[in-house]
Amino acid sequence: MHSLERIGRYRLERPLGSGAFATVWLAHDEELQAPVAVKVLADNWAHRLDIRERFLSEARLLRRAGSSRIVQVYDIGQLPDGRPYFVMEYADGGTLADLLAGGPLPVRDALALTAEAARSAAALHEAGIVHRDIKPTNVLLHTAPDGTRRLLLADLGLAKSLAQASVLTLAAGSAGYQPPEQAEPGEGIDERADVYSLGAVGYELLTGTVPGAPGKVVPPRRLRPDLGEDVERALLRALEPDRARRWPGAQAFAQELDRLAATGPATAPAVRRLDGVRGRLNIVTLSLAAIAAAAVAAVAVTAVLHHGGAAQETRVTDTTGRVVVQVPAGWGHELRNSGWDPSVLGLGKGHEPGLVVADDLTRWPDLGKPVDGVFVGLSEHGDVTAKVTALAHSGCSYSGSRTFADADFRGLVRAWSGCPDGGSVTESALTPAGGTGQPQVYVQVREQGTGDATDGVLRSLRVG
Repeated sequence: MHSLERIGRYRLERPLGSGAFATVWLAHDEELQAPVAVKVLADNWAHRLDIRERFLSEARLLRRAGSSRIVQVYDIGQLPDGRPYFVMEYADGGTLADLLAGGPLPVRDALALTAEAARSAAALHEAGIVHRDIKPTNVLLHTAPDGTRRLLLADLGLAKSLAQASVLTLAAGSAGYQPPEQAEPGEGIDERADVYSLGAVGYELLTGTVPGAPGKVVPPRRLRPDLGEDVERALLRALEPDRARRWPGAQAFAQELDRLAATGPATAPAVRRLDGVRGRLNIVTLSLAAIAAAAVAAVAVTAVLHHGGAAQETRVTDTTGRVVVQVPAGWGHELRNSGWDPSVLGLGKGHEPGLVVADDLTRWPDLGKPVDGVFVGLSEHGDVTAKVTALAHSGCSYSGSRTFADADFRGLVRAWSGCPDGGSVTESALTPAGGTGQPQVYVQVREQGTGDATDGVLRSLRVG
């Protein structure tokens, strides 16, 4: 993409996000003295007339919706190189994905936010539009001058008019939020497709986990036992594979969520920081820290850590209380502690206790960026040692393996040095010293400098 500093009267400040087809910038409207968001088509797609038309169609649909619950479009134009852009309302409060960075929400908060998202979808439906890609990153939060939040539905890049949607022939949507009828070309869809996606959003806000494939959704009370049966029933009805059995529309779903929020148990308000958190931590590669980061992508927490043990160490624990580990104090600025999916290591898919703690979690997935931190994940099935033995880290020099043993665990430690970030990484596979074989523990340590904190970390590990 060509370097941009200005677009017309809008001074570009920083990118807010980038996708396959466009980049969204935070900009300053110098005439109105106000922040705005500017979406610009990527230059490598500018020659594709179908992509260009889809881009412009999004702006038209946003304008057509004409609701305070949908991101507003203020202006549209074209750059000197021919790429189109449009100017939108800026949502300063981030996204629902950013809220999830603080862990699953209190029940009332999650229900209320999902209800608001459903009302936004209902506003789209009333305008004759189906969204087709509702997910936490597409639900924005705008802060009013009095401090209250307003929820906005955004990104209509896949949206269609309901008249067109009845004869759609191409699959669309995002995994986990996609109803089955959107995955099957030629099925045709209606507003109930968005109801399914809204159910997935509510499920994630309450459990910290994206639901499984249609028809294979784990009942949310298994992941969060404090949920009431009526909450579970409402979510699973929205997530019905058979759309005839779902809520008939987004408004009906919103009304039920309102009722549940009003009658549910009171919960303490969550303390959440959104500044500095823009979008979910993207963890997509399958090397080095990506394995650990993807494993716990369900939840990230800006850490309030427990101090204990040696004066220069920080003790952290996962949300189940089963995993406790001590790390050097300087490593303990940020924590994700809501578990991991062992399938990212090649083991069976599931949700097991786990955590990752580091001095900067935004750097954790990138082998080229220096970071100090530790990942710990439990596994009740499969062979962790075999998977750790098969790991390789491109760009690092393999330093060999060694055994580890203490009163609690024994196992294999493999090490790499000279990694692109200038640091080292160790991968450990541990089993209980008592010979029971379960649970197995996978530990990954990334470290800068010449020291090796791995053995100290492993000796501090406690598993309940």
